Amino acid sequence: MKRNLGKYLIVFLLLTSTFLSASSYEWTLQKNKTVAHQNEAVYLHYSCTFEDRAELYAIDFKPVTDNSNYRLEVLREDEKIINGQKINEFEFVLFVKNAGHFSLTLDTMMKKTNKDSIENGVLGRDNANYEEFAFFPMKQKPIELEILPTQNKIVGEFSLQVKKDVPKVKAYTPYHLEFRVEGLGDFQVFKDVDIKIEDVEVFSEDAKENISLKKEGYSGSWVKKFAFVSDKSYVIPAWSIKYFDLKRREVRELKFESIKVEVSEATFKQEELLDKEVKSFRVDMSFVYYLLTFIAGFLVAKIKIGKKEQANPKEILFCEKIEQVKSLEALAVLLISKDLRKYNDIISKIESGELTTLRAAKKLICN
Repeated sequence: MKRNLGKYLIVFLLLTSTFLSASSYEWTLQKNKTVAHQNEAVYLHYSCTFEDRAELYAIDFKPVTDNSNYRLEVLREDEKIINGQKINEFEFVLFVKNAGHFSLTLDTMMKKTNKDSIENGVLGRDNANYEEFAFFPMKQKPIELEILPTQNKIVGEFSLQVKKDVPKVKAYTPYHLEFRVEGLGDFQVFKDVDIKIEDVEVFSEDAKENISLKKEGYSGSWVKKFAFVSDKSYVIPAWSIKYFDLKRREVRELKFESIKVEVSEATFKQEELLDKEVKSFRVDMSFVYYLLTFIAGFLVAKIKIGKKEQANPKEILFCEKIEQVKSLEALAVLLISKDLRKYNDIISKIESGELTTLRAAKKLICN
Protein backbone atom coordinates (compact mmCIF):
# COMPACT_ATOMS: atom_id res chain seq x y z
CA MET A 1 0.00 0.00 0.00
CA LYS A 2 2.86 2.36 0.92
CA ARG A 3 4.59 1.51 -2.38
CA ASN A 4 1.44 2.40 -4.38
CA LEU A 5 0.95 5.61 -2.41
CA GLY A 6 4.51 6.60 -3.11
CA LYS A 7 4.06 5.77 -6.79
CA TYR A 8 0.98 8.00 -7.06
CA LEU A 9 2.74 10.80 -5.21
CA ILE A 10 5.67 10.65 -7.62
CA VAL A 11 3.31 10.72 -10.62
CA PHE A 12 1.47 13.69 -9.15
CA LEU A 13 4.67 15.60 -8.50
CA LEU A 14 5.96 14.85 -11.98
CA LEU A 15 2.71 15.99 -13.56
CA THR A 16 2.64 19.14 -11.44
CA SER A 17 6.26 19.87 -12.25
CA THR A 18 5.59 19.33 -15.94
CA PHE A 19 2.58 21.56 -15.70
CA LEU A 20 4.40 24.38 -14.01
CA SER A 21 7.38 24.22 -16.34
CA ALA A 22 5.42 23.80 -19.55
CA SER A 23 2.66 26.29 -18.89
CA SER A 24 3.21 29.70 -20.32
CA TYR A 25 0.29 32.07 -20.10
CA GLU A 26 -0.58 35.54 -18.95
CA TRP A 27 -3.70 36.74 -17.13
CA THR A 28 -4.97 40.31 -17.42
CA LEU A 29 -7.85 42.10 -15.69
CA GLN A 30 -9.66 45.14 -17.00
CA LYS A 31 -12.48 47.00 -15.26
CA ASN A 32 -14.46 49.96 -16.53
CA LYS A 33 -14.36 51.97 -13.31
CA THR A 34 -12.54 52.28 -10.00
CA VAL A 35 -15.24 54.30 -8.23
CA ALA A 36 -18.89 53.27 -8.22
CA HIS A 37 -22.07 53.66 -6.19
CA GLN A 38 -23.78 50.92 -4.23
CA ASN A 39 -25.46 48.40 -6.57
CA GLU A 40 -23.98 50.13 -9.63
CA ALA A 41 -22.74 47.80 -12.36
CA VAL A 42 -18.96 47.36 -12.68
CA TYR A 43 -17.71 45.57 -15.79
CA LEU A 44 -14.86 43.05 -15.35
CA HIS A 45 -12.91 41.46 -18.20
CA TYR A 46 -10.47 38.63 -17.47
CA SER A 47 -8.26 37.32 -20.26
CA CYS A 48 -5.80 34.42 -20.28
CA THR A 49 -3.41 34.32 -23.26
CA PHE A 50 -1.29 31.20 -23.89
CA GLU A 51 1.91 31.16 -25.92
CA ASP A 52 0.53 28.45 -28.23
CA ARG A 53 -2.69 26.55 -28.93
CA ALA A 54 -2.52 24.95 -25.45
CA GLU A 55 -4.73 21.96 -26.38
CA LEU A 56 -3.93 20.21 -23.09
CA TYR A 57 -4.99 23.11 -20.88
CA ALA A 58 -8.41 23.97 -19.48
CA ILE A 59 -9.60 26.69 -17.11
CA ASP A 60 -12.21 26.31 -14.40
CA PHE A 61 -13.32 29.84 -13.49
CA LYS A 62 -16.53 29.71 -11.46
CA PRO A 63 -16.34 32.24 -8.62
CA VAL A 64 -18.93 32.75 -5.90
CA THR A 65 -21.67 34.83 -7.49
CA ASP A 66 -23.68 36.13 -4.53
CA ASN A 67 -23.14 36.91 -0.86
CA SER A 68 -23.91 39.67 1.63
CA ASN A 69 -21.34 42.02 0.12
CA TYR A 70 -21.64 41.63 -3.65
CA ARG A 71 -23.42 39.99 -6.57
CA LEU A 72 -21.48 38.75 -9.60
CA GLU A 73 -23.26 38.03 -12.89
CA VAL A 74 -21.63 36.08 -15.73
CA LEU A 75 -21.83 38.12 -18.91
CA ARG A 76 -19.80 36.03 -21.39
CA GLU A 77 -17.22 33.26 -21.69
CA ASP A 78 -15.20 32.66 -24.82
CA GLU A 79 -12.28 30.63 -26.12
CA LYS A 80 -10.56 31.37 -29.39
CA ILE A 81 -7.32 30.87 -31.31
CA ILE A 82 -5.64 33.97 -32.72
CA ASN A 83 -2.30 33.70 -34.56
CA GLY A 84 -1.74 30.23 -33.09
CA GLN A 85 -2.39 31.37 -29.51
CA LYS A 86 -5.32 30.25 -27.35
CA ILE A 87 -7.14 33.06 -25.58
CA ASN A 88 -9.74 32.47 -22.88
CA GLU A 89 -11.97 35.37 -21.93
CA PHE A 90 -14.33 35.74 -18.97
CA GLU A 91 -16.62 38.73 -18.58
CA PHE A 92 -18.56 39.55 -15.42
CA VAL A 93 -20.77 42.35 -14.13
CA LEU A 94 -20.20 43.12 -10.46
CA PHE A 95 -22.70 44.81 -8.12
CA VAL A 96 -21.31 45.82 -4.73
CA LYS A 97 -23.96 46.09 -2.02
CA ASN A 98 -22.14 48.05 0.71
CA ALA A 99 -20.38 51.41 0.69
CA GLY A 100 -16.69 51.78 1.48
CA HIS A 101 -13.46 50.28 0.19
CA PHE A 102 -14.10 47.01 -1.65
CA SER A 103 -11.52 44.34 -2.42
CA LEU A 104 -12.19 40.98 -4.05
CA THR A 105 -9.82 38.26 -5.24
CA LEU A 106 -11.36 35.57 -7.41
CA ASP A 107 -10.06 32.00 -7.47
CA THR A 108 -9.25 30.13 -10.68
CA MET A 109 -8.31 26.51 -11.30
CA MET A 110 -5.83 25.82 -14.12
CA LYS A 111 -5.92 22.20 -15.33
CA LYS A 112 -3.59 20.18 -17.56
CA THR A 113 -4.06 16.69 -18.92
CA ASN A 114 -2.15 14.62 -21.51
CA LYS A 115 -2.84 13.44 -25.05
CA ASP A 116 -3.50 9.85 -23.97
CA SER A 117 -6.12 11.00 -21.53
CA ILE A 118 -7.84 13.07 -24.22
CA GLU A 119 -7.83 10.15 -26.67
CA ASN A 120 -9.11 7.86 -23.93
CA GLY A 121 -12.07 10.17 -23.33
CA VAL A 122 -12.82 10.61 -27.02
CA LEU A 123 -12.60 6.86 -27.83
CA GLY A 124 -14.45 5.78 -24.71
CA ARG A 125 -11.65 3.71 -23.26
CA ASP A 126 -11.71 2.67 -19.63
CA ASN A 127 -8.10 2.78 -18.62
CA ALA A 128 -7.10 4.43 -15.39
CA ASN A 129 -3.48 4.77 -16.57
CA TYR A 130 -4.57 7.58 -18.87
CA GLU A 131 -6.71 9.48 -16.38
CA GLU A 132 -3.93 11.84 -15.33
CA PHE A 133 -4.52 15.50 -14.48
CA ALA A 134 -2.54 18.27 -12.88
CA PHE A 135 -4.43 20.97 -11.00
CA PHE A 136 -3.02 24.36 -10.20
CA PRO A 137 -5.24 26.74 -8.19
CA MET A 138 -4.39 30.39 -8.52
CA LYS A 139 -5.72 33.71 -7.31
CA GLN A 140 -6.51 36.49 -9.69
CA LYS A 141 -5.35 40.05 -9.31
CA PRO A 142 -7.46 41.77 -6.60
CA ILE A 143 -10.37 43.96 -7.66
CA GLU A 144 -10.04 47.25 -5.79
CA LEU A 145 -12.98 49.67 -5.80
CA GLU A 146 -14.24 52.65 -3.85
CA ILE A 147 -18.00 52.31 -3.35
CA LEU A 148 -19.93 55.50 -2.68
CA PRO A 149 -23.11 55.44 -0.57
CA THR A 150 -26.52 56.14 -2.08
CA GLN A 151 -29.74 57.31 -0.44
CA ASN A 152 -31.64 54.43 -2.05
CA LYS A 153 -30.70 50.80 -2.71
CA ILE A 154 -32.37 50.93 -6.13
CA VAL A 155 -30.02 52.49 -8.67
CA GLY A 156 -30.27 52.99 -12.41
CA GLU A 157 -31.72 55.21 -15.10
CA PHE A 158 -35.46 54.72 -15.59
CA SER A 159 -38.37 56.33 -17.40
CA LEU A 160 -42.07 55.59 -16.99
CA GLN A 161 -44.73 55.81 -19.70
CA VAL A 162 -48.42 55.27 -18.93
CA LYS A 163 -51.06 54.39 -21.51
CA LYS A 164 -54.63 54.79 -20.34
CA ASP A 165 -58.19 54.95 -21.64
CA VAL A 166 -60.45 57.96 -21.33
CA PRO A 167 -61.71 57.65 -17.72
CA LYS A 168 -65.38 57.46 -18.69
CA VAL A 169 -66.81 54.00 -19.36
CA LYS A 170 -70.08 52.10 -19.28
CA ALA A 171 -70.82 49.66 -16.48
CA TYR A 172 -69.00 46.32 -16.91
CA THR A 173 -66.81 47.84 -19.65
CA PRO A 174 -63.09 47.41 -18.92
CA TYR A 175 -60.88 50.42 -18.35
CA HIS A 176 -57.36 49.66 -19.63
CA LEU A 177 -54.11 50.84 -18.08
CA GLU A 178 -50.54 50.02 -19.16
CA PHE A 179 -47.26 50.77 -17.43
CA ARG A 180 -44.00 50.70 -19.38
CA VAL A 181 -40.65 51.20 -17.67
CA GLU A 182 -37.52 51.54 -19.80
CA GLY A 183 -33.92 52.09 -18.91
CA LEU A 184 -31.01 50.61 -17.03
CA GLY A 185 -31.04 49.00 -13.59
CA ASP A 186 -32.64 46.33 -11.43
CA PHE A 187 -36.04 45.68 -13.01
CA GLN A 188 -36.92 43.13 -10.33
CA VAL A 189 -38.20 45.99 -8.15
CA PHE A 190 -41.20 46.37 -10.45
CA LYS A 191 -42.40 42.75 -10.19
CA ASP A 192 -44.46 43.53 -7.09
CA VAL A 193 -46.45 46.33 -8.71
CA ASP A 194 -50.06 45.40 -8.05
CA ILE A 195 -53.34 47.26 -7.77
CA LYS A 196 -56.34 46.35 -5.62
CA ILE A 197 -59.57 48.35 -5.46
CA GLU A 198 -62.60 47.51 -3.34
CA ASP A 199 -65.66 46.41 -5.34
CA VAL A 200 -63.65 46.51 -8.56
CA GLU A 201 -62.52 43.44 -10.46
CA VAL A 202 -58.85 43.97 -11.38
CA PHE A 203 -57.31 41.89 -14.16
CA SER A 204 -53.60 41.91 -14.97
CA GLU A 205 -51.34 40.06 -17.34
CA ASP A 206 -47.96 38.73 -16.30
CA ALA A 207 -45.38 41.43 -16.78
CA LYS A 208 -43.55 41.24 -20.10
CA GLU A 209 -39.83 41.79 -19.76
CA ASN A 210 -37.34 42.42 -22.53
CA ILE A 211 -34.20 42.69 -20.45
CA SER A 212 -30.60 41.73 -21.19
CA LEU A 213 -27.36 41.95 -19.23
CA LYS A 214 -24.82 44.37 -20.66
CA LYS A 215 -21.59 45.94 -19.48
CA GLU A 216 -23.58 48.77 -17.95
CA GLY A 217 -25.96 46.39 -16.14
CA TYR A 218 -29.45 45.15 -16.92
CA SER A 219 -31.03 47.10 -19.75
CA GLY A 220 -34.39 46.93 -21.50
CA SER A 221 -38.07 47.37 -20.76
CA TRP A 222 -40.77 46.10 -18.40
CA VAL A 223 -44.46 46.25 -19.36
CA LYS A 224 -47.53 45.39 -17.30
CA LYS A 225 -51.16 45.77 -18.33
CA PHE A 226 -54.26 46.10 -16.17
CA ALA A 227 -57.99 46.16 -16.83
CA PHE A 228 -60.59 47.32 -14.32
CA VAL A 229 -64.28 46.36 -14.44
CA SER A 230 -67.07 47.63 -12.22
CA ASP A 231 -70.67 48.83 -12.27
CA LYS A 232 -69.90 52.04 -10.37
CA SER A 233 -67.27 54.79 -10.37
CA TYR A 234 -63.92 54.13 -8.70
CA VAL A 235 -60.44 55.56 -8.18
CA ILE A 236 -57.24 53.85 -9.30
CA PRO A 237 -54.74 54.70 -6.54
CA ALA A 238 -51.43 56.42 -7.11
CA TRP A 239 -48.10 54.65 -6.60
CA SER A 240 -44.44 55.62 -6.79
CA ILE A 241 -40.95 54.09 -6.65
CA LYS A 242 -37.85 56.04 -5.64
CA TYR A 243 -34.41 55.25 -7.03
CA PHE A 244 -30.94 56.72 -7.22
CA ASP A 245 -30.36 58.09 -10.71
CA LEU A 246 -26.83 57.25 -11.81
CA LYS A 247 -26.69 59.92 -14.49
CA ARG A 248 -27.98 62.79 -12.34
CA ARG A 249 -26.41 61.42 -9.13
CA GLU A 250 -29.58 62.12 -7.16
CA VAL A 251 -32.69 60.37 -5.86
CA ARG A 252 -35.57 60.55 -8.31
CA GLU A 253 -39.05 59.11 -8.40
CA LEU A 254 -41.21 57.23 -10.87
CA LYS A 255 -44.72 58.34 -10.05
CA PHE A 256 -48.20 57.48 -11.24
CA GLU A 257 -51.00 59.85 -10.28
CA SER A 258 -54.38 58.49 -9.23
CA ILE A 259 -57.18 58.30 -11.80
CA LYS A 260 -60.90 58.67 -11.12
CA VAL A 261 -62.88 56.50 -13.52
CA GLU A 262 -66.48 57.55 -14.03
CA VAL A 263 -68.82 54.64 -14.72
CA SER A 264 -72.26 55.15 -16.24
CA GLU A 265 -75.14 52.69 -16.57
CA ALA A 266 -74.76 50.09 -19.29
CA THR A 267 -77.30 49.78 -22.08
CA PHE A 268 -77.07 46.49 -23.97
CA LYS A 269 -79.59 45.60 -26.68
CA GLN A 270 -79.42 42.19 -28.28
CA GLU A 271 -80.75 43.37 -31.60
CA GLU A 272 -77.80 45.74 -31.90
CA LEU A 273 -75.51 42.71 -32.08
CA LEU A 274 -76.94 41.39 -35.36
CA ASP A 275 -74.86 41.53 -38.49
CA LYS A 276 -76.91 44.12 -40.31
CA GLU A 277 -76.15 46.62 -37.57
CA VAL A 278 -72.57 45.64 -36.80
CA LYS A 279 -71.01 45.28 -40.24
CA SER A 280 -68.56 48.05 -39.40
CA PHE A 281 -68.20 47.05 -35.77
CA ARG A 282 -65.30 44.83 -34.76
CA VAL A 283 -65.28 43.39 -31.25
CA ASP A 284 -62.04 43.54 -29.28
CA MET A 285 -61.59 39.96 -28.01
CA SER A 286 -59.81 41.25 -24.91
CA PHE A 287 -63.05 43.09 -24.14
CA VAL A 288 -64.98 39.83 -24.52
CA TYR A 289 -62.51 38.11 -22.19
CA TYR A 290 -62.70 40.70 -19.44
CA LEU A 291 -66.46 41.03 -19.74
CA LEU A 292 -66.82 37.26 -19.63
CA THR A 293 -64.62 36.90 -16.54
CA PHE A 294 -66.23 39.76 -14.67
CA ILE A 295 -69.79 38.68 -15.27
CA ALA A 296 -68.86 35.11 -14.35
CA GLY A 297 -67.55 36.37 -11.01
CA PHE A 298 -70.27 38.84 -10.10
CA LEU A 299 -73.48 38.01 -11.93
CA VAL A 300 -73.64 34.24 -12.36
CA ALA A 301 -75.39 33.95 -9.02
CA LYS A 302 -78.10 36.31 -10.24
CA ILE A 303 -78.79 34.48 -13.49
CA LYS A 304 -81.58 31.96 -13.28
CA ILE A 305 -81.19 29.02 -15.59
CA GLY A 306 -84.26 27.07 -16.54
CA LYS A 307 -84.22 23.46 -17.58
CA LYS A 308 -84.11 22.91 -21.28
CA GLU A 309 -87.03 20.73 -22.24
CA GLN A 310 -87.88 21.31 -25.86
CA ALA A 311 -87.65 24.01 -28.47
CA ASN A 312 -90.00 26.91 -27.93
CA PRO A 313 -90.77 29.96 -30.05
CA LYS A 314 -88.13 32.04 -28.20
CA GLU A 315 -85.44 29.48 -28.90
CA ILE A 316 -86.46 29.28 -32.54
CA LEU A 317 -86.24 33.07 -32.77
CA PHE A 318 -82.82 33.01 -31.11
CA CYS A 319 -81.54 30.41 -33.59
CA GLU A 320 -82.76 32.61 -36.41
CA LYS A 321 -80.69 35.46 -34.97
CA ILE A 322 -77.74 33.10 -34.71
CA GLU A 323 -78.04 32.35 -38.42
CA GLN A 324 -77.90 36.07 -39.20
CA VAL A 325 -74.60 36.59 -37.37
CA LYS A 326 -71.69 36.84 -39.82
CA SER A 327 -68.59 36.75 -37.57
CA LEU A 328 -67.28 34.81 -34.59
CA GLU A 329 -66.74 38.03 -32.64
CA ALA A 330 -70.36 39.12 -33.05
CA LEU A 331 -71.49 35.61 -32.14
CA ALA A 332 -69.46 35.70 -28.91
CA VAL A 333 -71.02 38.99 -27.83
CA LEU A 334 -74.50 37.72 -28.70
CA LEU A 335 -73.97 34.61 -26.57
CA ILE A 336 -72.70 36.68 -23.64
CA SER A 337 -75.80 38.83 -23.82
CA LYS A 338 -78.11 35.84 -24.19
CA ASP A 339 -76.86 33.46 -21.49
CA LEU A 340 -73.26 33.63 -20.28
CA ARG A 341 -73.36 30.51 -18.15
CA LYS A 342 -75.04 28.33 -20.74
CA TYR A 343 -72.67 29.27 -23.55
CA ASN A 344 -69.55 29.74 -21.46
CA ASP A 345 -67.68 26.84 -23.11
CA ILE A 346 -68.39 28.05 -26.64
CA ILE A 347 -67.41 31.63 -25.79
CA SER A 348 -64.13 30.42 -24.29
CA LYS A 349 -63.34 28.36 -27.40
CA ILE A 350 -63.98 31.38 -29.63
CA GLU A 351 -61.80 33.62 -27.50
CA SER A 352 -58.94 31.09 -27.35
CA GLY A 353 -59.08 30.38 -31.08
CA GLU A 354 -60.10 26.75 -30.67
CA LEU A 355 -63.23 27.46 -32.70
CA THR A 356 -62.11 28.90 -36.01
CA THR A 357 -65.19 28.63 -38.23
CA LEU A 358 -68.53 30.28 -37.81
CA ARG A 359 -70.37 27.25 -39.21
CA ALA A 360 -68.92 24.92 -36.54
CA ALA A 361 -69.79 27.36 -33.76
CA LYS A 362 -73.38 27.69 -34.93
CA LYS A 363 -73.81 23.92 -35.01
CA LEU A 364 -72.87 23.75 -31.34
CA ILE A 365 -75.65 26.20 -30.50
CA CYS A 366 -78.50 25.22 -32.79
CA ASN A 367 -78.43 21.64 -34.07
